[in-house]
Amino acid sequence: MPQNHLPKVKSQYEAMPYPPCNPQDEHQRLMMTWLEDLPMINHYCFAGKQSFSNGFRALVAGGGTGDATIFLAEQLRGTDAEIVHLDMSHASIVLAQERAKIRGLTNITWVHYSLLSLPALGLGKFDYINCSGVLHHLADPDLGLRVLLSALKPDGAIGLMVYGTTGRTGVYQMQALMRMVNQSGSGQELDDPRKIANTRDLLGSLPASNWFKASESLFNDHKIGDAGIYDLLLHSQDRAYSVGELFDWLGMQHGRHLSFSDVQRGRSPYLPHMVLGSKPPAMAAELRQLPLRQQYEMAELMIGNIITHSLYLTRDAACTAPYGDAAYIPFFYHEPLTGDIAAQVFGSNKGQPFRLTHQHSGVSLTVNPGRYGAKILGLIDGQKSFAEIFDQFRGGWHGQAAAPDNAALFADFAESYDTLNALERLLLRHPDATASV
Repeated sequence: MPQNHLPKVKSQYEAMPYPPCNPQDEHQRLMMTWLEDLPMINHYCFAGKQSFSNGFRALVAGGGTGDATIFLAEQLRGTDAEIVHLDMSHASIVLAQERAKIRGLTNITWVHYSLLSLPALGLGKFDYINCSGVLHHLADPDLGLRVLLSALKPDGAIGLMVYGTTGRTGVYQMQALMRMVNQSGSGQELDDPRKIANTRDLLGSLPASNWFKASESLFNDHKIGDAGIYDLLLHSQDRAYSVGELFDWLGMQHGRHLSFSDVQRGRSPYLPHMVLGSKPPAMAAELRQLPLRQQYEMAELMIGNIITHSLYLTRDAACTAPYGDAAYIPFFYHEPLTGDIAAQVFGSNKGQPFRLTHQHSGVSLTVNPGRYGAKILGLIDGQKSFAEIFDQFRGGWHGQAAAPDNAALFADFAESYDTLNALERLLLRHPDATASV
């Protein structure tokens, strides 16, 4: 098979597998990856109806040392699902295999090739493809995307992570600086150990005014060893994307629906009313009425700290579980949260707008819970559908007027749902998937 990778990139990941890991850590903890959480995949990629059975197939393209692969395989343990781990670095695959062995996972197929080799490998089609931190290291990212799309089932989805331009401004300044520093007197490039040593030396002396130093809290790679330093600041092939570029490339050019979800923050860093919520400007209401693409582009520049874009690519918007369908089951997710706790928070101002501060995401904004939002939240238990919740709500109705119908309750609850869903703390699933997700 002809060479279809960049030699410098392959050499880097053979010498310094990424992300760096100790397989023995599998005895103590499971490393979770944000996009590969099955309830998230179900909500955004399969309209809440995926059972992850009947031969479900997932590909981890550029799986590295195995974080996404191991997490998917662990969640799908005991099913007939298959996970294919594809990577061009033998050293990385060895580490991933050791992790799987420690966990006793037998549902993974290991393939040692570049993702650009997919068309020739005969691996078949996949329901879900993870490609995290890979396309931006290819000489032709669009070729990589086209290869992935060719391996996707018609109703399949891709979980994608690429670098974000604005949040990595300081990184690219440091990369440019290190390219200058790491030229020898003869103009020849220094070897990797010397480049890493120079980078460490310089990082320790940067003034506070340096843009990377000022944003250093956003990054961890350079603190975890040589592989991290090299991947962040010395990579030979590295590019980033703005929100607008992603909409143009993935949406306009390839016709895919984009569902952004930042790690621990969901859509909140892409929504101006959530980014500016602690001190909203007079124009806040106007901004909220703009098309979502414009809101996302503005919010990326407002918040300034989106260093990676994590998103799902699906056939169309109908792949997201629909709010407003009474058959769906709402459930809390991603942190300990019960109906009682949510009802207490959203009912703190007796149905009037209140200040919601969310520690994990850093979001602070004013939310209008509606007349019934707190009571509806109090009835959510992850088992009852909206139809059952609304019937239970009406069963306790004591007003003189007729109890509100489903449409009125959905309208009243919309802002509460939108807020919690934007934070990925309230998701939906269809009853058909309840037993499997």
